Amino acid sequence: MKYSSYSSNLVFFLIVTLSVFKANAQQQSAFKPKIVFESKDLVITQITPNSFKHISYLQTNDFGNVPCNGLIVSDHNEAIVFDTPTNDSASVALIHFIQSNLHAKVKAIIPTHFHNDCLGGLKAFHKNNISSYAYFKTIKLAKENKFELPLNSFSDTLKLSIGNQFVIVSFFGEGHTRDNVVGYFPAENILFGGCLIKELKASKGYLGDANVDDWSSTVQKIKAAYPNVKTIVPGHGTIGNAKLLDYTIQLFKNH
Repeated sequence: MKYSSYSSNLVFFLIVTLSVFKANAQQQSAFKPKIVFESKDLVITQITPNSFKHISYLQTNDFGNVPCNGLIVSDHNEAIVFDTPTNDSASVALIHFIQSNLHAKVKAIIPTHFHNDCLGGLKAFHKNNISSYAYFKTIKLAKENKFELPLNSFSDTLKLSIGNQFVIVSFFGEGHTRDNVVGYFPAENILFGGCLIKELKASKGYLGDANVDDWSSTVQKIKAAYPNVKTIVPGHGTIGNAKLLDYTIQLFKNH
């Protein structure tokens, strides 16, 4: 009888545990992106429980007023931002949103390459005493173009803690620029590809600083490094999954 009672309790425990795991998995997969902040200069959309895409706008000669993506990830009242909004005023609004709505401290800002859609609002972060980190080539190119300079450099890979989690930033090779890096948040299996990764059906876009010869092979390395990535945020346009990597590889394969 004791053995039978123990077995029944064990079976009940396993059923409850599996049900909880299944419910959590369904909740994660069922998460629907929703806009949580919107102004004429900045839109913030929650795309996972702890990740938010921010969109700001850059007026260009060739492509008009271009929406530019960045990413916020958070854990235990800390946040890390990939790419600034395109100007200081939108950056101030973004910082205020994180502090007031997410109740989080912005631990770091990480521009993923040297263009204005990545560090155009960097001065606002510095004025708020937020640490900035960039690939060493990004700092060199920003200096050459007389842009605000990120304060901390890294070579190849950077790992930063955020709450009880961490992010990884890596240089895999040239493509959109000589310095483009990508950011990965393992806790939610989300990759910020920046302008190195294209949304589905996108054109090749601005190629003034590009290395089109290496672009496909660089993205192939990213695909190999993150074979099971769930969510990918490109530098412009709609978020997606690993199909964005495949599309970008093909787009520049026979350039």
